[in-house]
Amino acid sequence: MRDDERLRARLGERLREAGCLCTAPWRAAVEAVPRHEFLRGGFFEQLPGTLPTAWRPVLPDGGGRWLERCYADESLVTQVAGTVVPGDIRGEIMRAPTSSSTMPSLVVRMLEELRVEDGHRVLEIGTGTGYSTALLCHRLGDGSVVSVEVDREVSGRAAAPLGACGYQPELVVGDGLAGHRDGAPYDRVIATCGVLTMPGSWIDQTKPGGIVLATVGGWLYASELARLSVHGDGTASGRFLGGQISFMLARPHLPPPLGLLPDLGSGEERRTTLGPNLLTGDWTARFVAQLAVPRAQHISMTIEGRTQQILIDVEAGAWAVLTEADGGWTVRQGGPVRLWDAVEAQVARWRADGAPALDRFEITVTPDEGQVIRWPGGRRSRG
Repeated sequence: MRDDERLRARLGERLREAGCLCTAPWRAAVEAVPRHEFLRGGFFEQLPGTLPTAWRPVLPDGGGRWLERCYADESLVTQVAGTVVPGDIRGEIMRAPTSSSTMPSLVVRMLEELRVEDGHRVLEIGTGTGYSTALLCHRLGDGSVVSVEVDREVSGRAAAPLGACGYQPELVVGDGLAGHRDGAPYDRVIATCGVLTMPGSWIDQTKPGGIVLATVGGWLYASELARLSVHGDGTASGRFLGGQISFMLARPHLPPPLGLLPDLGSGEERRTTLGPNLLTGDWTARFVAQLAVPRAQHISMTIEGRTQQILIDVEAGAWAVLTEADGGWTVRQGGPVRLWDAVEAQVARWRADGAPALDRFEITVTPDEGQVIRWPGGRRSRG
């Protein structure tokens, strides 16, 4: 048995033991598709202790380190800054990741959650390296898979290993948020990018009874995997599946630049009982807060020796800054809306309803209301 075959078999066994690889067809796909072929261009690894984060390339080598890493259960960054790939760099780079090969356990969990059956046609949003596309092709056949990628170069790099592995899905370069109407309707839609709100085009292009699977989140970077069933009236509904799953946001859903900060010494100040650990700690509480201020971004700054936690809604021109004072916290707010007031009220309602976990939340998408997220006893609309 070759090294890569041994590594694939070992990966399949680890994923089975972890409980994310549950059915024989998907295990066969994992053991058949060589992930390393989709990482021939190398990947970036994070340099520990760097701020902002620095990345250095890991390229194919003769010592096996690269091959072993290809079959580790980890996400591997394959592009930064929108265009830079590992082969472009000697040394390190401090730029944000823009494309990656998702960790295999998450890939197969999502494919299992998609509940495909023989004969289903699938629209994949985000081709990336092409690894998950290849798994879909192995399970359903090339003619049943359409994959949309916004980045032409990323799509082109995926086409080569797909072809080398014997897979010929339909690869489309375009805005994945618009789906691919020419191939509709589909039985399943799966997205490997995060969205703020579920695009109506995905619902429209899915057959009644079909499933749309994607992560929904926001600019406070708490997100969850949602599985929606599409109904005959053009609406869709479902639940979050839990697990604190996150993906890079679709590029049109990325937050705007912060620009110049407002005068944080202006506005109105008061005491608050809700500390900023809400923004950095409890994932579910942060998701709930995010529902209240879906266009707000969070940054930390140290001013005059004191760390301040800041929320800014660039479009609304609103802000809130939390500062530690006398063993508690104060909040100072400015702009046309009071961001922290909205967060406090939303979190209070969620806690009054028993602080339900995210896998008890429901999500619906309708032509009239757009996206609505509810927890038991509560309601919050976004979109």
